[in-house]
Amino acid sequence: MPQREVILPMAMKPKRALTPRMLNHLAYVTHDVAATADFYTRVLGMELASTIFDDQVPSTGDAYPYFHIFFRMADGSTIAFFECIDLPPAARATHPAYDTFNHVALQVGSRAELARWRAWLAECGVEVLGPVDHKGLVESVYFRDPNGIRLELTVPLDRAWNRHTRQGYADLKLWVDTKEKARREGRDPGAALRAMIRDVKKKRYA
Repeated sequence: MPQREVILPMAMKPKRALTPRMLNHLAYVTHDVAATADFYTRVLGMELASTIFDDQVPSTGDAYPYFHIFFRMADGSTIAFFECIDLPPAARATHPAYDTFNHVALQVGSRAELARWRAWLAECGVEVLGPVDHKGLVESVYFRDPNGIRLELTVPLDRAWNRHTRQGYADLKLWVDTKEKARREGRDPGAALRAMIRDVKKKRYA
């Protein structure tokens, strides 16, 4: 098994000249663009920002007739969808975790606003899970759009929630090293990671 590159703290890594400035859009497939438009404009209050339709995909040249629609959030970032005629349903995920981990998180202004969102979603007949406190980092509620995409509305509880870079690199190294060490020693990586997690939780969250 080849060795992984050693992960260095950000302060030790050379400065990069280029970093993306913001999220422009995330794009997904929809089989019902009308229901999708209703959900994102009426339920989530986004503006319909732009639309494109064509009988050919510009990036690949594939002859897929499609309707492309964008919905704008308060900061200008968007979520987008493609409806493509005669597209079959997507294959089912091979494990339920895919339907949990693959999601889009949208930030709101406060815990009180998150509570209002939860009440509004319930009023709209949307099944909501939460609120869930993620170890003091963020608090979130979860639900699904008409396409089955898992959405999260979240509010940071830690003002520096996305500035823990040094700890992030340390955690990443710990995870990768634990997994690779178990593989080299012929042990189950999953069992090794579970043991590592239990040990860290005792120290960090006791």
